[in-house]
Amino acid sequence: MTHTIQPRLTQVFRFLGTRYADGMAELSYAFDDGEPLVERIRFPAAPVLPPARQAAFDAALKLLHLVAGVSYYKAGVPPQIEVADGPLDDATADLLDALYLHGLAEFAYRNGLDLRGRIKFPRGSASPSPRRGEGGGEGPIAPQAPPLNLPKRTLVPIGGGKDSLVAVEAIKSIGGNATAVWVGNSPLIAACAERTGLPTLNIQRELAPELFELNRLGAWNGHIPVTAVNSAILAVAAILYGHDSIAFANERSASAATLEYEGQQVNHQWSKGYAFETLLSDWLHSHVAADLDYCSLLRPYSELAITRAFAKLTPYFDSFSSCNRNFRILGPRPADRWCGQCPKCHFVFLALAPFCPKPRLLAIFGRNLLDDESQAAGFDALLEYQDHKPFECVGEGAEARAAMVALSRRPEWAEDALVARFRSEILPQLDVAQLALEPWLAPSGEHHVPARLQPALAAIGGPNP
Repeated sequence: MTHTIQPRLTQVFRFLGTRYADGMAELSYAFDDGEPLVERIRFPAAPVLPPARQAAFDAALKLLHLVAGVSYYKAGVPPQIEVADGPLDDATADLLDALYLHGLAEFAYRNGLDLRGRIKFPRGSASPSPRRGEGGGEGPIAPQAPPLNLPKRTLVPIGGGKDSLVAVEAIKSIGGNATAVWVGNSPLIAACAERTGLPTLNIQRELAPELFELNRLGAWNGHIPVTAVNSAILAVAAILYGHDSIAFANERSASAATLEYEGQQVNHQWSKGYAFETLLSDWLHSHVAADLDYCSLLRPYSELAITRAFAKLTPYFDSFSSCNRNFRILGPRPADRWCGQCPKCHFVFLALAPFCPKPRLLAIFGRNLLDDESQAAGFDALLEYQDHKPFECVGEGAEARAAMVALSRRPEWAEDALVARFRSEILPQLDVAQLALEPWLAPSGEHHVPARLQPALAAIGGPNP
């Protein structure tokens, strides 16, 4: 990387191409006429790809190249995007335009940028892919890629927190064949994956080192839609290793915006939401394989319904953590897994409290977060009281309020400092009739869970929605 480049003044972001050999995928990018930025993704013990899956693999790898580029594009957000092997079909360009605009909305908000009208992937045809032959068109039903008769196995991404463990146990409850998969080096995630008892798959993602030099030279920086990148990695892995489904553990609440800014919804979790799930699910069916399903197994459920299900999974209590600050630390004490100060710690504590015996919950966290007056501002943000919801993967404000109302009515919690404060200061301003816990526990019917996995829904929150 030359030291003369000024990332924020670049004019073109270029997708140069991909290479794959022996389990190593290389994704190349560049700004203007600068040196290539090469990201490497390692698929361990990669099998020889059956010839019948080659075209599907190539399509999935191209999508990964285009999606993973968001990590680099944001460094300069130049006004022009070029794709070396030509313009994209409408469905692909639509998916990427939406992903980069909405997935970078928080990044844009925090940096005072407006990306609307700026992100335009080159497009040239309406058909999903030349290899499908003629007749793509723009009709209401997208053409389907051919089925590959993929093995009936599910890739279940493990994040180290409660949600993915609920999804794993739901699939295990119906005797489903599944693989616990994660991207990166977290020992905490590895320990949780091992605890599931499933076969494991650990994929490595190595960012182009020049990206860090760009940051030193003044690149824009901030949140990216990493779930979208991991989803694209797993689409490649599903074809490579032979799985017919990818089942994330993203809840209904992930679709709710964090805030609205100048007419645009800003959602920290956009790539975990239903809109992105729909776009990618449809794209994989039309471009990769008709029998490759992408879904969130937990989509019908609120965070409160999921924490109720997790409260029954006691074998995981001493190994899971949703805390991003202590995320990479693995130790024998709760303080090694939970910082007790961040929005994720606050929300998981509050959401579990109505469903978990108080002594058990305090043992998980090693402290009582609701009896600590110094934590008031953090819980206020969760409640959307005098603040907006945190830029974190937490539930809706109304969910948090419903949980707090439930605790305020329970003798074992009612006198804790923040519960008592809620009851005296905040609750009188709320419509209690709209704060019942029970409606949050009912599943919705909006999901993309394939028929093969739908029986697992009953293990999460009652009857199939």
